Amino acid sequence: LLLAVLLWAPWQALQGAPLTELSGDQDFQLFLQRNLEFTRKIHGDVAVLQRMVCDTFQLCKEDELLLVRQELDITQAPLEQCHKRTFQAETCFSQIRAGLRVYHSSLATIRDLLPGHAALVETLQLDMANLSSNIQQQMEDLGLATVTYPTENQDPLPTFSSPFHHQVGGFFILANFQRFLETAYRALRHLANL
Repeated sequence: LLLAVLLWAPWQALQGAPLTELSGDQDFQLFLQRNLEFTRKIHGDVAVLQRMVCDTFQLCKEDELLLVRQELDITQAPLEQCHKRTFQAETCFSQIRAGLRVYHSSLATIRDLLPGHAALVETLQLDMANLSSNIQQQMEDLGLATVTYPTENQDPLPTFSSPFHHQVGGFFILANFQRFLETAYRALRHLANL
């Protein structure tokens, strides 16, 4: 019960979000429902990759790897615009798209780490590109400002000084991506409930 209250509390502040004009839009609601399911699927695929990293490299617990993390240049894609009191769909959607782009390129690290599962990583990258495209299309349909990212990868991949650092880096990329997806999912669900 305490966990439910803690997870619900930040979203209660969003009840005054300036999106009531969208709440009755059936196309917008359909977009939200479809992409909630899509986000859940991506989240599940990332969880599968996390289990593979755990099973293959025995890297399963984040708290045991915090010291190594300090040596790595692995950052969390920001999504603070999706849970601020001044929540706005435009800025939240823009941050989700930017984050998907960052994780899309970071998954090359996972593909290198788990070459036997490259097909799953590529499917995940395709799903992420489709989700980003869906969000961009919806933003355009709503008349919200959008940013079109170049199709070529502009973000340099992280470099690792050892195979162990590569493994830990992969672990943290997936852990950060899971947290990112959970926040994105809650933001979409919040919009669906307005």
